[in-house]
Amino acid sequence: MSRTAGSTVRGVPAPAASTAAGGPTAEAATPAPSGGAAPRTPGHRGGRTGAWTELLRLPALFTVPGDALAGAAAAGARPGPRTLLAIGSSLCLYEAGMALNDWADRAEDAVERPHRPIPSGRVRPAAALAAAGALTGAGLALAAGAGRPALAVAAPLAATVWAYDLALKHTPAGPAAMAAARGLDLLLGAAATGGGTRAALPSAALLGTHTLAVTAVSRRETTGGSVLAPLAALATTGALTGLVAHRRTRLPAGRRAAAAPGLPGSGPAGRAARDGVLATALGAAYAAAAARPYFHAALNPSPPLTQRAVSGGIRATVPLQAALAARSGAVTTSLLVAALAPAGRLFARKAGMRKVSIT
Repeated sequence: MSRTAGSTVRGVPAPAASTAAGGPTAEAATPAPSGGAAPRTPGHRGGRTGAWTELLRLPALFTVPGDALAGAAAAGARPGPRTLLAIGSSLCLYEAGMALNDWADRAEDAVERPHRPIPSGRVRPAAALAAAGALTGAGLALAAGAGRPALAVAAPLAATVWAYDLALKHTPAGPAAMAAARGLDLLLGAAATGGGTRAALPSAALLGTHTLAVTAVSRRETTGGSVLAPLAALATTGALTGLVAHRRTRLPAGRRAAAAPGLPGSGPAGRAARDGVLATALGAAYAAAAARPYFHAALNPSPPLTQRAVSGGIRATVPLQAALAARSGAVTTSLLVAALAPAGRLFARKAGMRKVSIT
């Protein structure tokens, strides 16, 4: 739930690269003058609020609620108050990972990204660490409010976030840890809403696989030079698109289609066809968001194009979440999740954060 590994990576990564709104590369690393703070770059907002906005990468938050909503859909349950608690827990843990990520990388960032909030002196390291601890506690408290099954998932999720940022990020286990965090986040929504996670395991595996691919690309975000990682991510995107569109999981009992035939839209068979069309369309939107930047990074694995590929992979998380919800037969939920993508772009534009890095 922190940014992706190459940025130093839930997420998220999360996640200097294109913005959540798909804007240009965030900023250039300009060394600070001797004895002073780093000069303001195009991606910076002034003041303390701007520094924390940059540290927490607020535009990336719109990639988070879809985890819990897709998990609820996979569990065959309608979103309710406990789903909202799960979303709140996910948001807190995600932001805890963002703050902890920059705290853990403060020495590296002082060399490679001196314009970041901590090395530039705009956010104190102790404040970032305290924020990570407070947000983790809030996330666990919200999960506890959603019930014991939700807390049983949130606890290992929080542990994975801290382990990733503090120990696993630069090891071969880093991408797997990031993938596990996203998968657990989806299961958190299933546990909070439906009380169980078994039916949501296939969706969690697909979302985790996507995150694994993005994180693998991000490990060369600042240096570039990797052709295999974006090629593998491109192949993974194609495979996931096919699975989401054509290999629908067995629906939970509450949504299982009857075997009797029916006219499209007039009965269970029609609803199944409609859900399949929607899942295919959302899968195509996912592929469109992720494939092009991966392809460009494979052709020219320079740091800017690699960063753009990571950012594209992060943005593609939302249509993938929506496709997973549609795949589970939750049409309304899938459309709600899909709406998070334009909402995130609008938020970034209205708040003047189009150039705040999400990686």
